[in-house]
Amino acid sequence: MTDARILARALADPASVVGLDADGWTALLAMARAEQLIGTLSIRLDGLPMPGAVKRILADARAAAEHGRRAALWEAEIARRALASVDCPVVLLKGTAFVAAGLSAGQGRSIGDLDILVPRRALDAVEAALLAAGWEWVKPDPYDDAYYRRWMHELPPLIHRERDRMIDVHHTILPLTARITPDADALIADSVPLGNGLRTLSSNGMIVHAAAHLFADGDLAGGLRNLWDIRCLVEEFGTECLDADARRHDLHREVARSLRLVEALFGDGEAHGIDRLYLRRLIARDDWGRPTRPVTRLVFYIRSHWLRMPPAMLARHLWTKWRKA
Repeated sequence: MTDARILARALADPASVVGLDADGWTALLAMARAEQLIGTLSIRLDGLPMPGAVKRILADARAAAEHGRRAALWEAEIARRALASVDCPVVLLKGTAFVAAGLSAGQGRSIGDLDILVPRRALDAVEAALLAAGWEWVKPDPYDDAYYRRWMHELPPLIHRERDRMIDVHHTILPLTARITPDADALIADSVPLGNGLRTLSSNGMIVHAAAHLFADGDLAGGLRNLWDIRCLVEEFGTECLDADARRHDLHREVARSLRLVEALFGDGEAHGIDRLYLRRLIARDDWGRPTRPVTRLVFYIRSHWLRMPPAMLARHLWTKWRKA
């Protein structure tokens, strides 16, 4: 194999790595690092026979993932304390939510920024509380600040001045300029308490959010990790009422595509029609983990901007950013 299907197969069927030669292991580990799945892979392959050097690499990856898990949970706790005086639900998103809830999707998962979802009515109070607790703006540029506040689904990103950790405060899950408008109030209303004052999305809400992030917002960068999240969530929770919940947020097409591609990449299914183009993008890595298929990547990059903004607005935005650069 000369693409990331070798990684997808190893995640879905760990026994498939038995008998890999040195080149096969090099390709697998390089792709796993590039896709930020090395920690997940280390958990999946733990206990299988493998070369000593590979065993040491994966042991280091497990240790790093555990450190990342603890750091993510601590950052969530610090945010909880900072927002304790704000009268609103605080919903953890993405990797931090998975590890906080003890889900299989969180096992070994790479976790970057802390992402939270709060009601839009509470944004001013949440912002003030975080600034008072030591966070500060990453993007002080007036144009970027105004753009985030008027059009995006989150506040401008904040970073803590002492811990150098970022927090993204969402008030919905897709940009306000996007053609799809999920019901953020419903996502928050359906969220599940963790018992410590924080919450996570419901199981279906997590799948809907992951599908939205993968297919309705970005250019599929990091898409293999997001698709693995969906695979784990579906395996753990099933799909009861999932289509109905996805339709509430106008994301049924994206959720359906994610389920088809989970089956095509991690199961016994086969991609058909336009799904094959998405699959081609998701597995575009060579044996050294380097990105391949530049034309396909460019197509999805253009598509991501097209989804985010109407054409006239996109042209103005790109022109402004180009002039400022």
